[in-house]
Amino acid sequence: MESIGVLLTYQMNSYLEEELAKRFKLFRLWESSNKEEFLTKNSNSIQAIVGTSSIGADAETIEALPNLKIVSSFSVGLDKVDLDKCREKGIRVTNTPDVLTEDVADTAIGLVLAVLRRLCECDRYVRKGLWKKWDFQLTTKFTGKSVGIVGLGRIGLAIAKRAEAFSCPISYYSRSEKQDSKYKYYPNIIDLAANSQVLVIACPLTEETHHIINREVIEALGPKGVLVNIGRGPLVDEPELVSALLEGRMGGAGLDVFEHEPNVPEQLFGLDKVVLLPHVGSGTWETRKDMADLVLGNLEAYFLNKPLLTPVV
Repeated sequence: MESIGVLLTYQMNSYLEEELAKRFKLFRLWESSNKEEFLTKNSNSIQAIVGTSSIGADAETIEALPNLKIVSSFSVGLDKVDLDKCREKGIRVTNTPDVLTEDVADTAIGLVLAVLRRLCECDRYVRKGLWKKWDFQLTTKFTGKSVGIVGLGRIGLAIAKRAEAFSCPISYYSRSEKQDSKYKYYPNIIDLAANSQVLVIACPLTEETHHIINREVIEALGPKGVLVNIGRGPLVDEPELVSALLEGRMGGAGLDVFEHEPNVPEQLFGLDKVVLLPHVGSGTWETRKDMADLVLGNLEAYFLNKPLLTPVV
């Protein structure tokens, strides 16, 4: 398979990059300052794209590669892949579900605890030598808080399972009610927010879910409510979120993703009630290796005419 050209869109994982280079003819998109020229020069050689949650395969890229056969995404989310264009051209698409579920769910619970117990602020308090004065304010507990989950898929269910261990009542919103779920279903996201003390976003980013967390939802969550986003940044109307936090209309937020990554609203930097992470929900050595192995396995399966491991299209 050394003659098969694979385009790696982003410098995402050293293990994945090394293994791709061993198996295929690897093209690294970031090594060129001019994407259009790079694609034109190598268009006939590239048969596969390996993308990520930052740079995937948009319609322009797909059109520029006449011999493209498969897009293997180093991510569970597919909002950076033009699925309609892939279907139109018969291009197969795979992603990396399941293997990152546990890490992302762990991160969600970690963010909830960090916000409610103000763990990052406590850490800074000790490092600054302020413990001797002991004028630190009390925090609030997580145990028993009502938790609402937007999107009860693999990750949403894993978050719910963890929150149950904290004796939290669980409710959720999704496109339709899950018939086998024991959790309370709200067909309206505003009602879910109004009945939640902690609201966790775990749904995919689509045209329908873009800015699903808007001013109305934020107002329903209220001044003591906490929002946690481990999904995608554009699920939240970011200016509305920033305003609510600055004005005290929301109790706090734990954010692993942002609307215009890697740019983060600087207004959030000075707020102790906000915990900010650089999109590292699945960022463990173990999970990233498992994700890379899935990408490699899907590519090898396709070019050896075997069934894909995790097909989407």
